[in-house]
Amino acid sequence: MSHRRPLIVSLIVLALLAALFVVYRVALQRLNGALLQALGPRASVGAIELGLTGLTVRELRAGAGPGWPAEEELYARAVHVRPDLGSVFSGAWRVQRIEIEDARIVLLRTRDGRLRVLPSMLESAAHAPAPAASAPAEPIRVRIDHVELRHVQVDLYDASLRLPRPHHVRLADLNATLDTLALPALDEAMQIELDAVFKGPTHDGRLSLDGTLTPATREAQLKARLQGADLLALQPYLLKVAEGGIRKGLLDLTLDARVHDQHLKAPGQITLTGLELAEGPGVLDRFAGMSRQAALVALKRQDRIELRFTLEGRLDDPGFSINDSLAMRFATGLAEALGVSLEGVVEGVGRVFKGLLGR
Repeated sequence: MSHRRPLIVSLIVLALLAALFVVYRVALQRLNGALLQALGPRASVGAIELGLTGLTVRELRAGAGPGWPAEEELYARAVHVRPDLGSVFSGAWRVQRIEIEDARIVLLRTRDGRLRVLPSMLESAAHAPAPAASAPAEPIRVRIDHVELRHVQVDLYDASLRLPRPHHVRLADLNATLDTLALPALDEAMQIELDAVFKGPTHDGRLSLDGTLTPATREAQLKARLQGADLLALQPYLLKVAEGGIRKGLLDLTLDARVHDQHLKAPGQITLTGLELAEGPGVLDRFAGMSRQAALVALKRQDRIELRFTLEGRLDDPGFSINDSLAMRFATGLAEALGVSLEGVVEGVGRVFKGLLGR
């Protein structure tokens, strides 16, 4: 009997290992099915590989619907998912880590200022028909501990600027980490760290962002820094369409944004280097509310202009526009830096500008 005991123990261990392996494969298969369902009807996947610690999605694509400014909402060469397998059999799933490599995501800011991100996945889930009253079901909560993005391109098409076509802003070689994503509610604070190349027509800058954000409540504490950005890529955000254009120049921006109880307060500073204004027939003879010729003469005396501003207002106030506020403060700060009468600027840009300044 003593000789058979090691054999019995070995068989029990092997049986337990086999059972664990079966449970592991079942858990991964369930995660696989849930992933395919969550991707939405317009998504396609090249392959899904089940590994020892999770799964890898290859060649993930999310096709775009009507009215989208690009052919795809998302493309990712590889997405690595490491789940907490114990949570797969519970009501709330937990994912330890997601790594996304070599991806491109397209964002659309609508005319009313709403940011649309992956509508085929997120908006379809939000507008899915409710279950029958006899069988109520809560949406599955997924908690993702850590998300890492490597070598990602972001294309933002902004239709809120009242231009003939949405303004295109592109970030390249984006690397970022996100900690604590509570889906689908997004009601927990996320820690964000981001670094990317800000692409411009003639010069590339650098963008960094870090802080916390709770999307459900819009509570935030974020610090942003933009260095060496091409003004040609940003001028729709800084100048009114009727104020002409910019020939060249670079912009540095620092912004410390805090949102509490829907109230935004974001002091910051803009530094302009090598700013030159466009000239030529058909260009209106105004810049930031002053004579373009006066601005050009003043700019020749200095190559660097520093502008301090504060964005402040309630995010739930339909009359508050971050774009307009930044444009107004830019015009005011530029006028002060050039030594032009502030009252003259107020008269040039109208009553709204005058009310904003409290004059």
